[in-house]
Amino acid sequence: MDVHTKVLLVTANVGSLFEDPEGLLQTWLHEFLSKVSYIQPKFLALHLQEVGGKTYEKSMEHVQEFIRCLCDDSVMAAYLSVHAYLDEDFKSAEHFTALGNLYFAHIDIVSLKIWNFLTHNWEEQIQKDKHIYCGNIETIATKEKSKFPQNYFPECKWSRKGFMRTRWEINGTVIDLVNIHLFHDASNLVACESFPSVYCKTRRRALVHTIERFHSDEKNGSVPYFLFGDFNFRCDTDGVVKELTKNLNPYRADDTRIENNKVHYRNSIGDTVLTIGKKEFSHVDHKLKFKEDWLKKYDRELEPLKDTLDEYPINFCPTYPFEEDPHMPMDYMSTRCPAWCDRILMSPQIKEMVVIDEWKYGMIGESACMGDHKPIYLSVRLKANKVEEIQHKPVLKHLFWIYIFFIFCRSI
Repeated sequence: MDVHTKVLLVTANVGSLFEDPEGLLQTWLHEFLSKVSYIQPKFLALHLQEVGGKTYEKSMEHVQEFIRCLCDDSVMAAYLSVHAYLDEDFKSAEHFTALGNLYFAHIDIVSLKIWNFLTHNWEEQIQKDKHIYCGNIETIATKEKSKFPQNYFPECKWSRKGFMRTRWEINGTVIDLVNIHLFHDASNLVACESFPSVYCKTRRRALVHTIERFHSDEKNGSVPYFLFGDFNFRCDTDGVVKELTKNLNPYRADDTRIENNKVHYRNSIGDTVLTIGKKEFSHVDHKLKFKEDWLKKYDRELEPLKDTLDEYPINFCPTYPFEEDPHMPMDYMSTRCPAWCDRILMSPQIKEMVVIDEWKYGMIGESACMGDHKPIYLSVRLKANKVEEIQHKPVLKHLFWIYIFFIFCRSI
């Protein structure tokens, strides 16, 4: 008799966690482990971005403490198989992504295999294996990791953006689990000039590049996948500003310094309602305005790929940018327009491999300080013995990507 496997997927940008480990680490772990304890998954996948924080040269030392606290907690005692991949080699500009992929398999899982991307075959009997790979992990064969091509990066300057994937056979069902970190918006002023913004176009280009790479992988084949990480998706800022500034008058401060170039929108009695600067996005009702339903219609970055990537309905507030002050855990910083940056997406075939109507898609630590990004989770029940045939059909893939290229160009 087939047994469905409860799977929990979590994505978390932990950059600010490692900037202030004393203030945030224990709270973050408590909220995360409470969710694991409540859902009680048999397979847990945790995808991290910005491992070690923004000042990773100084903060990377805290990563091992984070892993130790996580693995040693009593909630994790029954997860005998642990595979962790932590890209920490910040001295290698061409390879460093600061991504972390952590996987925990419960003792109750009957069959578990992991794919070797060099031998193009399965590694079996791993139910009780514990492997924590850190530092330079370029030669580890049970993961595939890559930065985006350098010409994709704004001004061709390297930053910690790329993807890392693993492939699993869980009770006879094969899936890829892919961690991804896409490019951010450098300036609010540029972002609100038009939609799609130049930043949105760059993110879409990198996302299409990643998906195409999986579909064109002749040696490892193509299987259904979950793609979850910090996509840095932003709302249609141009549309948001127009919505917020109806019946308001723009006023630009007389300052020749570019860094002080701001636009203020004032009402009829001269009160400032909205201020936009390069790194400022401040509304008079900033605490509550962006948690209202009106904002969701401006979450548009995935529109051109709606036939290629699926997502469960979003019923949580924007995941970024939250205050990093423990006394203001539910408030947004006035630096960016709040947006759903952190997401869990999937290839269309996935929904044939999970139990219908047995899913939960939500936020972890809604009322706790988790850093500037709130972790997002998806809980599903994975059917057993669902193996999509690994595709090796170049003609079909070629036609598929002509279509993707077509809709991508139309969106630019």
